[in-house]
Amino acid sequence: MSMPPNRNWASPNAGFQPHAFDPIANPELFEGVRTRRVLAFVIDVLVISVPLIFLWMFILVFGFVTLGFGWFLFALMGPVSVIWALFYYGLTFGSPASATIGMRVVDLEMRTWYGGPAYFVLGAVHAVAYWLTVSFLTPFILLVTLFNGRKRLLHDMLVGTIVINNAARAGALRNGRPPY
Repeated sequence: MSMPPNRNWASPNAGFQPHAFDPIANPELFEGVRTRRVLAFVIDVLVISVPLIFLWMFILVFGFVTLGFGWFLFALMGPVSVIWALFYYGLTFGSPASATIGMRVVDLEMRTWYGGPAYFVLGAVHAVAYWLTVSFLTPFILLVTLFNGRKRLLHDMLVGTIVINNAARAGALRNGRPPY
């Protein structure tokens, strides 16, 4: 009887892909990602901000109705904003599209470094890593993308993700057709 092949995670027989997306073999996955990622971020900030603005206006009106007592709810705006943003990123990255609403608009998706789809916890951790790196290293996180072929930002590297064109856009670019 022969022994089955070694199936540890680092063996070549295990199907392990150290980097699932190669910018040299598949340049269509990375074409225009930087620019569209900035646009996606702006859209996502709007999507996150609009419900918070409505909540802020409700608390303002509620404060007038309650003769000022309702304004104590403004103290909850900070925690509610953080929770809402974490749920937004977790739910949208954990969806089948593996993309936020802004990323869907501009045909991007987030994958793990080995090619798997994103999931809720990864999306929430990605958001936390983004906001922390932006808070401490604002200009430097953007410079990182200029020096790597996969156009990853600093927080992408920290949490093991990669942002690529979705299958429809990559297929159109691969076939030489404009995506739209």
